[in-house]
Amino acid sequence: MELNDSNLQTLTEFLRKTLDPDPAVRRPAEKFLESVEGNQNYPLLLLTLLEKSQDNVIRVCAAVTFKNYIKRNWRIVEDEPNKVSDPDRTAIKANIINLMLTSPEQIQKQLSDAISIIGREDFPQKWPDLLTEMVTRFRSGDFHIINGVLRTAHSLFKRYRHEFKSNELWTEIKLVLDTFAPPLTELFKATIDLCQTHATDVNALKVLFSSLILICKLFYSLNFQDEEEAGLLELLKSQICDNAALYAQKYDEEFQPYLPSFVTAIWSLLVSTGQEVKYDLLVSNAIQFLASVCERTHYKQLFEDQNTLTSICEKVIVPNMEFRSADEEAFEDNSEEYIRRDLEGSDIDTRRRAACDLVRGLCKFFEEPVTAIFSGYVNSMLTEYAKNPGQNWKHKDAAIYLVTSLASKGQTQKHGITQANQLVNLNEFFVNHILTDLKSPNVNEFPVLKADAIKYVMIFRSQLPKEHLLQAVPLLINHLQAESTVEHTYAAHALERLFTMRGPSNTTLISPAEMAPFTEQLLTNLFKALALPGSAENEYIMKAIMRSFSLLQDSIVPYIPTLIGQLTHKLLLVSKNPSKPHFNHYLFESLCLSIRITCKANPATVGSFEDALFPVFTEILQNDVQEFLPYVFQVMSLLLEIHSDSIPASYMALFPHLLQPVLWERTGNIPPLVRLLQAFLEKGASSISSSAADKIPGLLGVFQKLIASKANDHQGFYLINSIIEYMPPEPIIQYRKQIFILLFQRLQSSKTTKFIKSFLVFVNLYCVKYGAIALQEIFDDIQPKMFGMVLEKIIIPEIQKVSGTIEKKICAVGITKVLTECPAMMDTEYTKLWAPLLQALIGLFELPEDDSVPDDEHFIDIEDTPGYQTAFSQLAFAGKKEHDPIGEAVGNPKILLAQSLHKLSTACPGRVPSMLSTSLNAEGLQFLQGYFQVANVQLV
Repeated sequence: MELNDSNLQTLTEFLRKTLDPDPAVRRPAEKFLESVEGNQNYPLLLLTLLEKSQDNVIRVCAAVTFKNYIKRNWRIVEDEPNKVSDPDRTAIKANIINLMLTSPEQIQKQLSDAISIIGREDFPQKWPDLLTEMVTRFRSGDFHIINGVLRTAHSLFKRYRHEFKSNELWTEIKLVLDTFAPPLTELFKATIDLCQTHATDVNALKVLFSSLILICKLFYSLNFQDEEEAGLLELLKSQICDNAALYAQKYDEEFQPYLPSFVTAIWSLLVSTGQEVKYDLLVSNAIQFLASVCERTHYKQLFEDQNTLTSICEKVIVPNMEFRSADEEAFEDNSEEYIRRDLEGSDIDTRRRAACDLVRGLCKFFEEPVTAIFSGYVNSMLTEYAKNPGQNWKHKDAAIYLVTSLASKGQTQKHGITQANQLVNLNEFFVNHILTDLKSPNVNEFPVLKADAIKYVMIFRSQLPKEHLLQAVPLLINHLQAESTVEHTYAAHALERLFTMRGPSNTTLISPAEMAPFTEQLLTNLFKALALPGSAENEYIMKAIMRSFSLLQDSIVPYIPTLIGQLTHKLLLVSKNPSKPHFNHYLFESLCLSIRITCKANPATVGSFEDALFPVFTEILQNDVQEFLPYVFQVMSLLLEIHSDSIPASYMALFPHLLQPVLWERTGNIPPLVRLLQAFLEKGASSISSSAADKIPGLLGVFQKLIASKANDHQGFYLINSIIEYMPPEPIIQYRKQIFILLFQRLQSSKTTKFIKSFLVFVNLYCVKYGAIALQEIFDDIQPKMFGMVLEKIIIPEIQKVSGTIEKKICAVGITKVLTECPAMMDTEYTKLWAPLLQALIGLFELPEDDSVPDDEHFIDIEDTPGYQTAFSQLAFAGKKEHDPIGEAVGNPKILLAQSLHKLSTACPGRVPSMLSTSLNAEGLQFLQGYFQVANVQLV
């Protein structure tokens, strides 16, 4: 796109149309802009418009469009094309600061956001002069310009408050401080002086105070990261500890002479190192060294002295299990990170985790003395807590952590602690010290202890008796109301884990009947928890909602009319900006459960779900929310499959849109879209053939696209199988030959095991549906003697590869038809293939499946999936029932074969027995004889 008046005029017209309230005008304009945004100069045209257009509305619209363009395209993603050309990137960075500072405030804010997005990716390496360009504007004296700079700096630097510490971050902050801090301080002083000068001018003070607020915000961002980062010396020492642990584990013999001196050195390092955060990595690596050494048989003599054990417990383990102010800050202000480290095991470098590992290591050989020493500590900590809970709550926290690390021997994500230290009485500790916190009427008092108590129930769930767990359930439901994000998240996670526990008879440990008294409170509190600050998209809460629905089944039906409204409202909100993939997944799972459970009891309610969901789905489809489309298609399939016969008009209106090529470009859409089209065919093939026959070429176009891809060809077969099974013959007669030609072309160009298996099922399904004569004729119509070639080169040698009960049944019925209902097999050159085909069919029945795959096929699934795309996430609760196209018509295919051969032999007496005796091997004949006996028939 050239930078000329004609293009500026075109862009102006389309921008104006994007503001039109009429969707028929607005959407094509949005699509046009989307289609041209990859062109070089497109962003520069937008910047020219926002600077020079005479129409203020167009200027603002261009600014917003530009910011969104930057947001979508600036980041360079590995293995994906660069969406903004290098000349455009250079030109944008050269002009945007000046443009932002000379624009009116409405436009300034948009450009300021765009600068911070670019800065996040390019500053400082790819945009080194950004700061100097901004700082020079402080001297302008114009507070419109100064506030523009401050606003941009604030949006650029506020991420320092949340960034994880790293050398790169410190280098960047140092650069910012060196360049930006002195002039910012001078500006602060000058602005304070101006406030005194203009003390009586209210309007001037408003501007000056807004500048002061921004300056203070910047000071906050630039000072947020304190010097708690480990220095080079600490990093070197911690790496040495790491290396020593490696030598102790891997080079036992060679390292043995040096080990005692390393233990001594690391021990003295540990007892002399402070509690500051900057020493965390060093201390954790040093403790991990001791942990790895103490559990090895030939070093245990270093630790077996009672005084040594006591000293380790007192000087290393207990101090490093304390809940520090840094932990408290994370608990309150960075709950997401705290939960990730504590619940999801990413606390690998923390002192607590290392101390816990050391306890476990020592317990390997010294379980009794270590348990005795720690029991003393636990009791004294709990006594201290009891004296003054308000002051000493951290003592109880450490005691609980100590008991947990002492008691835990083996742990899994699914079951929590699976092996426990027999010397620790978990039940007694639960009753005396955990239950009291869970029962406390004030859920907001001592949130850390409440979270500890909930976590105790969660991790020891497999060790605690069922009555304790049932006692805990209503208390956990109560804690869903806690203000602390960590506390209510842990409560949701604990409930979700309890609901997945299996009882003795392979059902859930906690039954819906046992949950009946708490059902209403559980559902109310879970949904209320989503409204608590910081938990609007809390994946643990949404997972607990999903699991509660799954456990309670029919019990939720009375609540669904209320809950479905809340779920769809939440879906509408998150669809505006999907950012939490796990939350979104569990949200859709919960929707599926609501539908399945309610419609199982009363299929007629499907309409009320469609009324609730379709407005949101329509918005998601119209706004092309890519992350949600695969989910929407799965839920729509589930809904459509519930309908008993015809397709409602609301679905038929959508049908043409599902064939749009753009939807099929995204690999994540393919499985759910194919399933949705299959549901359309199953429920309304006749409607499609009568009222949407012009869409059949589009449907076959989708099949053609899928069949060409090694990764998606099986999806193409799912689609064509449904077309063959459900479509009336008339509308597809004209396309049948072309379908087979496409399949043969693919067989010639790249034959894979997966393709052959699918091809065999398709060919036999075609035979079942249209008859063996039709199959033979269509092959021979494509090319003379083609039918024989397919039998000889594909069906007979490859049929053993077919897997799956239904797939094998389809092939067996199809081959039986070819053997017994196709005259050409009895009296042409195809006759020589009759016995080998029968032998292959008996092999399909009796031989193990041939699951060998040629070596060169190992990488197929990877090869034609270009770059990153929205992955397809299968919804467990939207699962599709397995479908048998033959159904009850054939119960046992072996009996069908026997009956069909009997029928054939009565039509041409004597021929079948002679063909069998001359061409079939003894084993095959024996199996066949067995089929005749079961079917109670004989050959003539």
